[in-house]
Amino acid sequence: MNPLYEFEVGWRYTRAGRAGRRNGFISFISGVSMLGIALGVAALIIVLSVMNGFQKEVRDRMLSVISHVEVYAYDGAALPDWRATAAQARLNPQVVGAAPFVAAQALLARGEDMRGAIVRGIEPVDEATVTDLAARLRDTTLANLRPGEWNVVLGSELARQLGVRVGDKVTLVAPSGQVTPAGVIPRLRQFTLVGTFDAGHYEYDSGLALIHLQDAAALFRVEGPTGVQLRLADVQSARGVAVELARSLGDDVVVRDWTRTNRNWFDAVQIEKRLMFIILTLIVAVAAFNLVSTLVMTVTDKRADIAILRTLGASPRSIMGIFVVQGATAGIVGTAAGVALGLLVAFNVDVIVPAIERAFGVAFLPGSIYLISRMPSDPQAGDIVPIAVISLVLAFLATIYPSWRASRVNPAEALRYE
Repeated sequence: MNPLYEFEVGWRYTRAGRAGRRNGFISFISGVSMLGIALGVAALIIVLSVMNGFQKEVRDRMLSVISHVEVYAYDGAALPDWRATAAQARLNPQVVGAAPFVAAQALLARGEDMRGAIVRGIEPVDEATVTDLAARLRDTTLANLRPGEWNVVLGSELARQLGVRVGDKVTLVAPSGQVTPAGVIPRLRQFTLVGTFDAGHYEYDSGLALIHLQDAAALFRVEGPTGVQLRLADVQSARGVAVELARSLGDDVVVRDWTRTNRNWFDAVQIEKRLMFIILTLIVAVAAFNLVSTLVMTVTDKRADIAILRTLGASPRSIMGIFVVQGATAGIVGTAAGVALGLLVAFNVDVIVPAIERAFGVAFLPGSIYLISRMPSDPQAGDIVPIAVISLVLAFLATIYPSWRASRVNPAEALRYE
């Protein structure tokens, strides 16, 4: 039998209802199979796109506070010459900004309230070249960080927990103290709160304090910056650039990119995304294997037609090809419809979700609870293409058994009662 004829008959069976009668454009049961595949594919695309959107939103807020790459000495001491280190790092074409810093853990106290925090000593002008937060606050809040004045800028949540406002005093307790005959006495220093920042990331809003670089060096008793922060042209290349810088800068320094600094979060997001992909792929698999029952029912209904085709000279291979075409057509149409629906929703989540919230009077992401008040979405080809391929493969696999069963129909047995 001509392969084109196999395709024509398979397509006709896809469109035909019982006993050859057209029921709309496609038979009801074929339509249900296609709809199941389409909804499964669309759900997978929408969920992964929203997860990508949340990941991008949190990552962008995180990277507005921290640098893409950090270079610091092994023992936490001051770098011998941070300017030389920064100049050598800038030889890498991906490095577009560099700034010195001193970082250490400390306690902040106000009355009886005490909170742990990361204290970062910065140069406001240089810091603006490596983080978006500093660039936004350079001429306002960070301009108040002047050497020798012992001023501090706190995250908004940290300031709220301590119950302080601009102009109040906070006491900073350094981790290493002074050794005296009476024992080790912690070093204390009063700072004046000159401003707060809201990065939109709870970890930094509740646990980061910014002071001037020279004040930090004096407080923690280091001779200069303990590290250099670097900004890259492409944030996604941070891991590769960090490896290159580790080679070029030598063994005297440690180079860490943002994916390793926040490794727990980064790994958790990747694992969660993989698990969601597997779970939702099972939905597509269930829908795809509905084609098995569809084709089995079609084979049962078309036994007489199959027998007639066999008596006219059609080979078992041709009969099998007809039903493979029918199942594959349902899979292709369902997958294409699912991809189209998924992309339509994914690219318009910012319109669809507010419309649903207004219609039902609900808020999916209340601003008072979540840091993100809108539903983000970021469809990526790296997710959509594998989804479409997996759906097509599952649909094709679902056609094998019913098609093989159709090819084994005995013409004499099928026509005995016709």
